[in-house]
Amino acid sequence: MKSVLTGFKDFVARGNAIELAIAVVIGAAFNAFVASLVEGFLSPLIGSVFGGADLTNLWKYTLLGGDYKFGLVADAALQLLITAAALYFVIVLPLNHLAKRRKAGIEDEPAAPAEDVLVLQEIRDLLAQQLTPAVRNDAGIQHHPARDDAGARPQS
Repeated sequence: MKSVLTGFKDFVARGNAIELAIAVVIGAAFNAFVASLVEGFLSPLIGSVFGGADLTNLWKYTLLGGDYKFGLVADAALQLLITAAALYFVIVLPLNHLAKRRKAGIEDEPAAPAEDVLVLQEIRDLLAQQLTPAVRNDAGIQHHPARDDAGARPQS
């Protein structure tokens, strides 16, 4: 049981897991924004052009006992298209523009981190190189007390 908890602690302590969790939360919030934009404004606008409240109830057909809802598919495609366009125009395009300005020398590169931040990053990188018991177990590496955590013999 201790090995499982150690493995979970190691997984959560990695920066990637935390960054991924933040990305998921921001993605969910962005998705809610785009969904409300589509549901509250664009779908009714387009639906009114086609004579309905939104696209989901348009182009419904029953054939051989099966209900085919092409409007539902069109609505989902529209939402995907709007999400992709919003991501492109809000995130990708400005970042590409900033990268071009930096490459052309118009925009300054971000300032170098302070000395204490560099030291902390070096410590983080050294700690990341150490094999924890959970990682050692996952990799099938046997731990020898006469060796250090990296599996190499200690220097005398």
